[in-house]
Amino acid sequence: MRARCPGTITRFGREAALAFDPSEYGRHIPADVYDQAYAHLDPEAAVDRLIALADGGPICEFGIGTGRLALPLVQRGMSVAGVEGSEEMAARLRSKPDGGRIELTIGNFAEARVHGQFALVLLAFNTIFALPDQPAQVACFRNAAAHLRPGGRFVIEAWVPDPAAFHAGGALRPVWVAEDAVLLEAALLHPAAQRMTTTKIRLTHDGVQLLPANHRYAWPAELDLMAELAGMTLESRWADWTGRPFTDESREHVSVYQLGEAQ
Repeated sequence: MRARCPGTITRFGREAALAFDPSEYGRHIPADVYDQAYAHLDPEAAVDRLIALADGGPICEFGIGTGRLALPLVQRGMSVAGVEGSEEMAARLRSKPDGGRIELTIGNFAEARVHGQFALVLLAFNTIFALPDQPAQVACFRNAAAHLRPGGRFVIEAWVPDPAAFHAGGALRPVWVAEDAVLLEAALLHPAAQRMTTTKIRLTHDGVQLLPANHRYAWPAELDLMAELAGMTLESRWADWTGRPFTDESREHVSVYQLGEAQ
């Protein structure tokens, strides 16, 4: 998903300058555990929306992971390439049916280049926030624009920051509850740096699994400015992949940015 990039990791209120390692996520979270933890997410609405937005053209997914969205897109006849920082995640994707049909580039999606021009670049499932700071996120928008053909679209799926949900700087919430598994999320908020330290906790009959991650969050308006700096403008924003209107109560958004036509 990502290559090394300078950043600041904040843990338990202490800051340490660390190199950003795109392969770290895959080392902390085994690819098979990742698939199990998010198996409850239905990709159908996202795949339908992305096919419509791509209008038959090729798609490049930044942070492609194990192919939760990419493989259904390929199976629906779309041409898909991707950037992934974790060799473990990439190996899991390649091992799946149709995984070999996806051109994979291992590296930092804020800077890695994939051959060709695309109708659509995708950055789903809050992955923009995996980048460690604002400069890295701005670079990601510019990299997306560099992959797009004139008039192409950059699509981001992300949550809307809600600092009020934290009590004394921390929060614990259920993500998913079923008879055989429970997924919780524990988080610490570091508002001065717009950062969160999070660990998802997966509880099953087999035991407890921890899925750590750090986030440098940004509000939709900040992402809009990043897009403008990269030569893109906001075309659409919805509350989810089904196209529900984005409102004051929306906790997530799907934002579509369009690159200007060639002059």
